[in-house]
Amino acid sequence: MENQTTLVLFNKPFNTLCQFTGEQQDSTLADYININGVYPAGRLDKDSEGLLLLTNNGKLQHQISHPDHKLTKTYLAQVDGKITTQAVTQLARGITLKDGQTKPAKAKIIDIESMDFQLWDRNPPIRYRKNIPTSWIELSIIEGKNRQVRRMTAAVGYPTLRLIRVSIGEWSLDKLQPGEFKLES
Repeated sequence: MENQTTLVLFNKPFNTLCQFTGEQQDSTLADYININGVYPAGRLDKDSEGLLLLTNNGKLQHQISHPDHKLTKTYLAQVDGKITTQAVTQLARGITLKDGQTKPAKAKIIDIESMDFQLWDRNPPIRYRKNIPTSWIELSIIEGKNRQVRRMTAAVGYPTLRLIRVSIGEWSLDKLQPGEFKLES
């Protein structure tokens, strides 16, 4: 019998490791997913939320996670301060980081309240400062440098407070809530 490919779309909660094991106090994938033989295709930092793909197919895992395949990853980032169109233009052109220049990205300021995307409360919530506003941007990148989105927004003067990956290539979160997953056929 031929092995069937399993693809899991998972909404990784904040403060959860992208692995099935960890220290006793760590939240891991094993707390949410009880499907044998699937492994993450790529990573999402512990302090980031959103779409994580897992599969049992090594070739598919490579196609999803390897930069040569240039799958677009789209993020919603809540940044510290009222971001300017100039900063967004810089993000779109690419930013020089310590490990080199990022490729051009798609970037735009968004109104999270008017989007179709249903934002959930984060636990714990981001820090709130009465005198410093926050703003949201949508950023789509085709590479995956370590903590790239966070480093990019910081480089233009707007540190990321909250980061949610909403899509990878053709796959998206849709209505998955944190900790929920679905199997893709």
